[in-house]
Amino acid sequence: MALLDVREIMTILPHRYPMLLIDRITELEPMVFARGYKNLTANEPMFNGHFPGNPVLPGVYMIEALAQLGGTIVLKPGDMARKLVYLVGVNHVKFRRPVVPGDRLDMEARLGKVKRNMGFVNVTASVEGKLACSGELMFSIGSDLTGPAYSATILTQ
Repeated sequence: MALLDVREIMTILPHRYPMLLIDRITELEPMVFARGYKNLTANEPMFNGHFPGNPVLPGVYMIEALAQLGGTIVLKPGDMARKLVYLVGVNHVKFRRPVVPGDRLDMEARLGKVKRNMGFVNVTASVEGKLACSGELMFSIGSDLTGPAYSATILTQ
């Protein structure tokens, strides 16, 4: 089990501010499981317009944070130079409570079925032990940063 800070996470994922949505990985078992979190402050850019006077984390940001955590399961440090994990599907996602500035979004991702360059990750996000979001994410592993390497795979399914 690994503990990774944001600098180490950036050796795995290509995301950078403001789109890197993981502050720390507290547990990581490659090709099996990851646990991490995102501390949300009022300074996050998405809170400026969602919603003025009543800031709430948009659901798509929760999904993106969970997808990034899932990407750390299948990539190794340095892989971002050679591979990208593309989010290609979102299944059975439910949002159960609002997430607001000051919350710590605790996230878990568990690798499900994998076949060639396609796979599924089961994900949950919670705040103070209360479920905020859960679902299943589908991903494709691309070979470089030049474009959507998953298009041929999607068309053949």
